[in-house]
Amino acid sequence: MTAPTRHLLSGTPVGAPGRIGPNALLQLAGVLDETGGPALRDRVFLAGGVAGLPAPEGMIPEGPVAAVHRALRTELGDAARPLARAAGVRTADYILARRIPKPAQVVLRLLPARLSARILAKAIARNAWTFAGSGRFRVVAQKPLEFELLDNPMVRGERSETPLCQWHEAVFETLFRRLASKRYRCREVACGAQGGGACRFVLTLLPRRAVTRPPAAPARQTGRGSPASSEPGPLRGSAGPGTRPAARGGRRPRWPAGSSATS
Repeated sequence: MTAPTRHLLSGTPVGAPGRIGPNALLQLAGVLDETGGPALRDRVFLAGGVAGLPAPEGMIPEGPVAAVHRALRTELGDAARPLARAAGVRTADYILARRIPKPAQVVLRLLPARLSARILAKAIARNAWTFAGSGRFRVVAQKPLEFELLDNPMVRGERSETPLCQWHEAVFETLFRRLASKRYRCREVACGAQGGGACRFVLTLLPRRAVTRPPAAPARQTGRGSPASSEPGPLRGSAGPGTRPAARGGRRPRWPAGSSATS
């Protein structure tokens, strides 16, 4: 693949309006590489008008990020859903590995699930500028937890009968399952692409007896054809290669116990 296209995806001061963390593209690139090789990655990224990968430092414009995710759905149809979800899991894994201090993670895991979830939800709301771009994020309910992302740039201008934000679902669910309780599940109950103007995500704490083992992740495809269509379990995936901590300076996300991150 060609060198990063700095004119499209150059790093900028953290927290600038209309910008998103680079892992929204970097982790998707890794999933596409593993699924269909460089040919599939290039196919999707070029269809979105992006000829390279962003630098891992700082934030990137939301436009190219949205264009690549839209191209993923257009090029691959229903097969795009498990791939977007796998990229979301990897993004959450990156946040857990690099951005939230281990002592804070230990404390969250020791607290009662609902209390831990409330603290985590507040931290996500404070750091929403790393994934919401020019959209507006807020916590709208506590029991069950419900998030709203108004004017989500990742689906802005699209129309769909079904929700499209599997990447967001997977990021939220993985963080809550790892830090609050394995019984948490996240579902997008309404999507801006369905015409309502806002994407709404509900986090449900399942009863203990209702928790089942997550399905296995799809087998890695070594060819260059269409990717596997089975959806990976909510805890599969890991932070992909080529990612480093964000650049120094600028506004920093605030996680519990003084951590810092970009998505």
